Amino acid sequence: MDAAGPTSSHLADDTAMGPVTLLVGDLDGMTRFYRDVVTLEVLTAERDTVTLGRAGRPIVILVHSPELRHAPQGAAGLYHTAILFESQAALAAAVYSVARQAPQTFTGSADHLVSQAFYFTDPEGNGIELYWDRARTEWSWTHGRVEMATLFLDPNAFLREHLTEDAAAGATAHDAAGVGHVHLSVGDIATARAFYVDGLGFDVTADLHGTALFVSAGGYHHHMAMNVWNSRGAGPRMPALGLGRVDLVLPDADDLGELGERLRHHGVAVRDDGRGLAFDDPWRNAVFATAG
Repeated sequence: MDAAGPTSSHLADDTAMGPVTLLVGDLDGMTRFYRDVVTLEVLTAERDTVTLGRAGRPIVILVHSPELRHAPQGAAGLYHTAILFESQAALAAAVYSVARQAPQTFTGSADHLVSQAFYFTDPEGNGIELYWDRARTEWSWTHGRVEMATLFLDPNAFLREHLTEDAAAGATAHDAAGVGHVHLSVGDIATARAFYVDGLGFDVTADLHGTALFVSAGGYHHHMAMNVWNSRGAGPRMPALGLGRVDLVLPDADDLGELGERLRHHGVAVRDDGRGLAFDDPWRNAVFATAG
């Protein structure tokens, strides 16, 4: 990096989210939940690590960490992992599976204008969003901000409209899906903006009056979000069950190199292990960026 600083202040437009790593106490139980209830496939299984996803694309990586305990109430960390489905039928099949096998995990649903979303909590308290996006041509933008809302979405009406007999029987079980966005609990929004926008290079797409910040690359409604709804004032995380790592996938090595320059320019400690760049946000949420 020369004295002029990094050549770009923004992440590449085609940046996407990679899998979310969870540190879990019960590897077998969590594997069963994400496989049998959420309807993901086991892609790889080693002694202490299970990777689940769809159509060969990793979505959740479970790492057995029995030495850890749950974080205290109000700590920073994962708010939810949001799994994006390509069709309403595939989303309906996944929601139906959770409703049938683990109805107690349901925490809500909403029409966000850009998407339709259903919310759950896994057996170890990690939030999950299952959602489908409306076409980008249907999204509304004003002065660089996307219009989102939280409107009532009746889950039973959604299933009646979109759950086909074939999908309920498993016809969509192998359809592609991926991590659409990751939502974090943080201590304050100003610090989150300084790190994720000024440093990492995301663009702001929505700001909920200083209580939540939504950011993206390439005009998506949001790849990441940070809120203080349950964690205002939280400090750096101590080792605990829950979020292990958030992965970002940049288009190519040049984009990854620019990200490294930008982070170092903003004083972020970056570790390059030859596969990608590892760094922590101000609350010690681990992020790992690779070139796709």
